[in-house]
Amino acid sequence: MGRIRVFVMDDHKLVREGIIYLLKELNTSIHFAGSASDGKEGFDKITSMDKPDKPEVVLMDINMPEMNGIECTALLTKHYPEIKVIALTMLKNSSHIKRMLKEGAVGYLLKDCDRLELKRAIHAVHEGETYFSPAVAQEIMNHMTRLKKDKDTTANLSSRELEVLNLVVADNSNQEIADDLNISVRTVETHKQNLLAKTGTKSVAGLVVYAIKNDLVDIY
Repeated sequence: MGRIRVFVMDDHKLVREGIIYLLKELNTSIHFAGSASDGKEGFDKITSMDKPDKPEVVLMDINMPEMNGIECTALLTKHYPEIKVIALTMLKNSSHIKRMLKEGAVGYLLKDCDRLELKRAIHAVHEGETYFSPAVAQEIMNHMTRLKKDKDTTANLSSRELEVLNLVVADNSNQEIADDLNISVRTVETHKQNLLAKTGTKSVAGLVVYAIKNDLVDIY
């Protein structure tokens, strides 16, 4: 089995060089395949590589100029789905974690990780698994706990009402909702009235805020 080709994207030169140094120390199982200071430069470099030289794993910072890590992850996932992306960042809030995972990242590491954890993460995602730093895993669990509590407050909404709510948030008209769900416009209007009554809101805008606040739809 050959060494895993790893590419590094980080806009801080000192951090980037530190990561590269760690990777080169792990050269028995990992091969340093290149680096970039932002997502655009990184994507362009990977695109220009011959297939045998393309990285198998990318360590991706999130906050970068030109193109950030979320945008670059989306591009890599679209054009090179075989490349595994690990977020390597100091950001551990649930919104950044959700956005990176939504765009295709399969790992999420914090920059205070040590060399052995970095190695474990690279090998795990290369073998088709996911990997999260312990603090990140805890944040995910905390978010899920909050989400469950929030959703407990919306338990009185029926599955059909939730479907209508999602389509309302997506800015569909009554007719579009009716066509999508194969129901009449009058039934859509009835569902909307029920949603307003059950959520204590007074308008479609209020429904949208309610849906986002209670994490009933994925809005980023």
